[in-house]
Amino acid sequence: MMNAVSKYFPDVTTLQLEQFAALEGVYAEWNARINVVSRREIASGEFFTRHVLHSLAPARVGDWQPGMSVLDIGTGGGFPAIPLAILFPQVRFTAVDSIGKKIHVVQEVARAVGLDNLTAVQERVESLSVRWDRAVSRAVAPAATLLGWVWPRIGRDIVLLKGGDLTDELAATGRPYTEFNVSQWFDDPFFATKKVILFAKR
Repeated sequence: MMNAVSKYFPDVTTLQLEQFAALEGVYAEWNARINVVSRREIASGEFFTRHVLHSLAPARVGDWQPGMSVLDIGTGGGFPAIPLAILFPQVRFTAVDSIGKKIHVVQEVARAVGLDNLTAVQERVESLSVRWDRAVSRAVAPAATLLGWVWPRIGRDIVLLKGGDLTDELAATGRPYTEFNVSQWFDDPFFATKKVILFAKR
């Protein structure tokens, strides 16, 4: 699985590869106590592709400048925030979810792999008043709902991981967007219907 990271992101360091490699074991340990991802995916070896590599797709969109701030809306078990925080150690991530036990897992996973650029917060994202440069999210809510939660507090863009036919859902936002097929970047069959949607504010 580490070959996939090196294949698609050849500039990653040895430390980053070690952090990525540690994720599956750490998640398997926590998942035995708190169900944050499908146990079948861990048992079948699909965890890395479906969660880690999928979470890295937004890295192909826009620029990720050192010092920028990124909000992960409804992070769940830490996706896409944790893989992106490993890939971009100079970017500051805030992972938000309303479920305390999931935030606890995110905090412990971040600690286990040595991430110091990620903060996990138990809160409803729509109640936050902080501003960020970018927001990311993976399959949390319809796009119009997500944009309604955070649009005024995001300076640059909102990047969503979605799947399937999104025509009606994206039209409902009333905002211009750019749609990318993840399969153009990653060649695993899992990504055949996966999309990255970019709503740029400038």
